[in-house]
Amino acid sequence: MQTHNNVRLDYLDAARAIALLLGIVFHASISFMPIFIGWAVMDISTNEAVPIFMLVSHSFRMALFFLIAGFFSHMTFHQQGAHGFLKSRLVRIGIPLVIGWFLLRPLLVLCWTMGTQSMRGEVEFKSAFSAAITSLSDLPSGLLIGTHLWFLYYLLLICAGVLLIRLLLGLLPSLKTRMTQLADKAITWFCHSQFSIVVLCLPTAACLWFMQHWGIDTPDKSLVPLIPVALLYAGFFLFGWLLQRQSSLMAGFSELTWLKFILCVISILVTLKLSAFEMQLSHPNFMLFKAGYMLSYALMMWLLVSISIGLCKRVFTAPNKYIRYLADSSYWLYLIHLPLVIGLQIAFAELAMYWLIKLVCIVAITILISILVYDGFVRSTFIGATLNGKRQSRLIFNLDKQH
Repeated sequence: MQTHNNVRLDYLDAARAIALLLGIVFHASISFMPIFIGWAVMDISTNEAVPIFMLVSHSFRMALFFLIAGFFSHMTFHQQGAHGFLKSRLVRIGIPLVIGWFLLRPLLVLCWTMGTQSMRGEVEFKSAFSAAITSLSDLPSGLLIGTHLWFLYYLLLICAGVLLIRLLLGLLPSLKTRMTQLADKAITWFCHSQFSIVVLCLPTAACLWFMQHWGIDTPDKSLVPLIPVALLYAGFFLFGWLLQRQSSLMAGFSELTWLKFILCVISILVTLKLSAFEMQLSHPNFMLFKAGYMLSYALMMWLLVSISIGLCKRVFTAPNKYIRYLADSSYWLYLIHLPLVIGLQIAFAELAMYWLIKLVCIVAITILISILVYDGFVRSTFIGATLNGKRQSRLIFNLDKQH
């Protein structure tokens, strides 16, 4: 993404790419859980480290994505105005959501059915394919439900909410001025006080308290928004939106300090320790443990988001065409990865290999196939223009004239 001075913020592009790529690793790791949690397939090789990775990575990857989305959305809004912003959101978010759902939903049903069959001992592609096609015959029931594209739906809702708030404030100029001044003061304090993240944890923990499970719910079962999830991600989006208003704020928020690293490690350890009590409803200190979990989880979220951006700012200091390419492709990779991941999980499930080797293979093959499709059929086409804002030259197949 480029600023109004045509300077690309490579470190934020990299951070967003990391958030999306981490989602691929997250989904690829589910089949290696030591207990069956209702996923499409369960591998014969499992490991106790997988739930730890899943808990920690799930806590912040989407929060990081929504914060950066808010930052870039504010940039787009002030570059293009309300009309241009709305148009860009509908094109870059709405179109992938609708078309992606119709393309991916049958593939996911196919993979899910084959995964269930594989755990029973035999895969019948014909019946699985029939179930996949039949899944579309139930429309409009279940429309836009049942895939990993829920994050686009919530992003659209949040963007619409922000536009509505701005429209209403525009009708009351004096209130808008006071609210803007208050927001600027608050965000400045949050970015420059070492204890501000503790304050940010309170509303986040309040949202977490009303989730159906300990942690963040995945809202892919209904178009009716889950209010706690919507409020939580809206909070990160608005924080990113406000960060972009002043150039120095992101540097303050993402500053790397030993205190942040120490608090992050402590919050992760406390969260992991307290997670063991989620199912112990009869424990006399259950509510106390739950409150402690929500606070430590919220602290872990904010610190991991801040540290992730800070590390990217430290590492990706100079423009790199390969990092930019990966950042550009990451949106496409995340959109299409899930059927590939589940299909590979089914293929590897019965192989006598160490689980980590399988996981690396699944992730690597998924990314490789997705990158090849992206470079050959997406990047320089209208699809690439839809996802990334403009067509760009290929890198791998190099069929276009290089810029």
